[in-house]
Amino acid sequence: MIVERSMQADWLSNAYLVGDEEGGTGVVIDSGGPSEPLIEAAERNGLDVKLLLLTHHHADHVAENHVWKERYGVEILAHPLEAARLLDVDRTIEPGEPIEAGGLRIESLHTPGHTDGMLNFVTGGEVFTGDTLFKGSVGGVRAPGSTSFGDLKRSIMEVLMKLPPETVVRPGHTDPTTIGDEWEDNPFVRLWRGLDEEGTERCRVGEEEGTLILWGPDYDGGHKAWVRWDDGRDDIVPGSAVER
Repeated sequence: MIVERSMQADWLSNAYLVGDEEGGTGVVIDSGGPSEPLIEAAERNGLDVKLLLLTHHHADHVAENHVWKERYGVEILAHPLEAARLLDVDRTIEPGEPIEAGGLRIESLHTPGHTDGMLNFVTGGEVFTGDTLFKGSVGGVRAPGSTSFGDLKRSIMEVLMKLPPETVVRPGHTDPTTIGDEWEDNPFVRLWRGLDEEGTERCRVGEEEGTLILWGPDYDGGHKAWVRWDDGRDDIVPGSAVER
């Protein structure tokens, strides 16, 4: 299997080209990264690019949909909830529906949390996680279309962490990792596993006060915070929003 990545310099968002073999069929996953390096890779490998699969609707993951449509006439696919927020989706994918393109068979996993219709895609021992799971971090639950902390936790712990530990994780932002590495080292996963202790520091986000359960890393070199509000709700917010 062929996997190529491009990353947008400001958003740090990834786009991926996946091919079954040289001279075969290609699929693009998200279009937030620059298209040109992936188009060059497709031509170098002789790939016929058929599909563009979207993990979710946020602008930093769909920015160059038009490039792939104009260049290759790709069919653009997304979860129905994500498709409803976009104008260029050709066909919807129901959670669990397999996708076939040439020799590629791609499984779609529904991982709500960061958005309600987030899909992750599994093929050839790799999982493309959008904004659900990053190297050392997790997605937030305050973006447009988000659902809840509980959903995000279930998506990571009961869906992604059930994949084989050697599965390569290709996140929607920055660097790859593996399921096994995140199981052992991701501070959010470790806390959900009961391996580390929750924090007790008080904090404020806007007008809300709560307890800083975890001050974790984020993919951009900043921080992501797990906060428990005084009414008992859990939340994951950008570290930049937290007053400690």
